[in-house]
Amino acid sequence: MRMAYRVLAWLVAAEVLIQAAAITYAVFGLGQWIQNGGVLDKSVMESEVSAFPQEVGFAVHGINGEMVVPLLALLLLVVSFFAKLPRGVALAGAVVGLTALQIVLGMLGHGVPGLGILHGANALLLVAVAVVAARIAGPGVADLEAPTGRHGAATTI
Repeated sequence: MRMAYRVLAWLVAAEVLIQAAAITYAVFGLGQWIQNGGVLDKSVMESEVSAFPQEVGFAVHGINGEMVVPLLALLLLVVSFFAKLPRGVALAGAVVGLTALQIVLGMLGHGVPGLGILHGANALLLVAVAVVAARIAGPGVADLEAPTGRHGAATTI
């Protein structure tokens, strides 16, 4: 179960990075489209036709944020009860709580654009907590200690 916990925590962190990449791709594409003469108005927003190719980034951001990340966060919480890791349940609970807050901030941000600042900051916090959760589940390459000889001194290999 430790491995499942670790994998799920890393997946949450990776998905948040995908979220950031997807929305950036879409916004940069929108900016380029407008600079090339495109006009963004209500009819374009409500249209089923894609106005510019990078618009797919908005869909990826929405689907990941509303379905994939919450599902991974909930799975992490369930697995945390069986993984028996110190602080494992608390960290998984924090991931779920930050994910819920992220969804609320994203939904409310459409009406109050200033909440976008909190949405971005919360995403960074979510990545950080997910990484801490992943790291408590076992060592990574950077965590492996150098072999030691007699008296704890590092040895050369």
